[in-house]
Amino acid sequence: MHTSVVVVGAGPGGLAMSHHLTGAGVDHVLLERGEVAHSWRTERWDSLRLLTPNWMTALPGAPYEGEDPDGYMTATEIVAALEAYSLSFDPPLHTGIEVEAATRTSDGFEVRTTGETWQCDAIVAATGGSSEPRVPALAVDLPQEVQQLTSLSYRRATQIDNRGGVLVVGASASGVQIADELQRAGRDVTIAVSEHIRLPRSYRGCDIYRWLDRIGQLDERWDQVEDLQRARRHASVQVVGSDDSREVDLPSLQALGVRLVGRLMAIRGTTALCSGGLGSLVANADLKEARILHRIDEWVDEHDMAALVGPAVKPGPTILTQVPTELELARFGTVIWATGFRPTYNWLDPRALDRRGRIDHDGGVATMQGLYLLGLPFLRSRRSNLLVGLGLDAGELGQHLVEYLRVAGRMRPFISR
Repeated sequence: MHTSVVVVGAGPGGLAMSHHLTGAGVDHVLLERGEVAHSWRTERWDSLRLLTPNWMTALPGAPYEGEDPDGYMTATEIVAALEAYSLSFDPPLHTGIEVEAATRTSDGFEVRTTGETWQCDAIVAATGGSSEPRVPALAVDLPQEVQQLTSLSYRRATQIDNRGGVLVVGASASGVQIADELQRAGRDVTIAVSEHIRLPRSYRGCDIYRWLDRIGQLDERWDQVEDLQRARRHASVQVVGSDDSREVDLPSLQALGVRLVGRLMAIRGTTALCSGGLGSLVANADLKEARILHRIDEWVDEHDMAALVGPAVKPGPTILTQVPTELELARFGTVIWATGFRPTYNWLDPRALDRRGRIDHDGGVATMQGLYLLGLPFLRSRRSNLLVGLGLDAGELGQHLVEYLRVAGRMRPFISR
């Protein structure tokens, strides 16, 4: 069969792109291996909530209109919202279909799936940046009796083996939230910390994301930063969405009884070796936090809003107590890898990938003509990994795609499929 565009992945990015293409009258299909919002249904732990407040949970044509703009949606609520969004414009959606191969041809792409084979002029890979967990090679050196999970396979505290303590590796949003949950459930938790971003959940009476939005931090574009690859590797902010707006950072974890160690460097027999540089890491995170809060204070003063917001009460510094550099693995029954994710494009034409399996692109427009990406961190702005940012990226890339089809003379009328 033939269509102008094949969009792969019916998560928020794929749905937003389909919404744009539908509005532009572009013939396309939206292919999903499972159901709408598949990863939100199957790859999230039970208590997970969005890091961003509900007012930021918006997609093209669907602003948040609920009664709790300052709350934080659960994974189940996100699924419901994405299902409702899909029904609102009835995309040409095909579920339960997995893309097996997409090959560049002389005049477009051939997309072979577990269902039909499609000929198309362009592809949007909207499978996101969290296709698989990034587990370090040293994981194979752990004793066989140690239970290993990732932040994608972790679901709840009762899932954890009772034979010993828990070592959480990674202190971005997922790592600190899982460590917090397990310690509150009575587990003995140690967290191995590498580079991280510390910010308060709220500051001067407003959610931190409200401030990041106001001061323009989220508007920084991919073509405006000096070291884009480093910016794209930045850890997610140490915050948690909760009804009580509590903090979840290294000081709060220490207050709960979680032990802190430096970055996990190697496994030597029954001993885990950790970096001795944790002090420098936390000092750097505290310094960056102070700079952001100072920018907020400056914005408040520039806009004469001091009387309308709360006082400038700064978080205290991260104070480390004794930090061991060696851990005896006999004390741990479980290791949870919260060490980030990577996208996988094993279905794409290998000519689109570099030797590391990454796609060469400029803000989501691949060097392979007719190929577009959605859902990657800092794709086009610092908003790109937020739902509202996915929608904005889809709009910009959708315009580029429509123009590409127009110039190539390949605009076809929309056909309901």
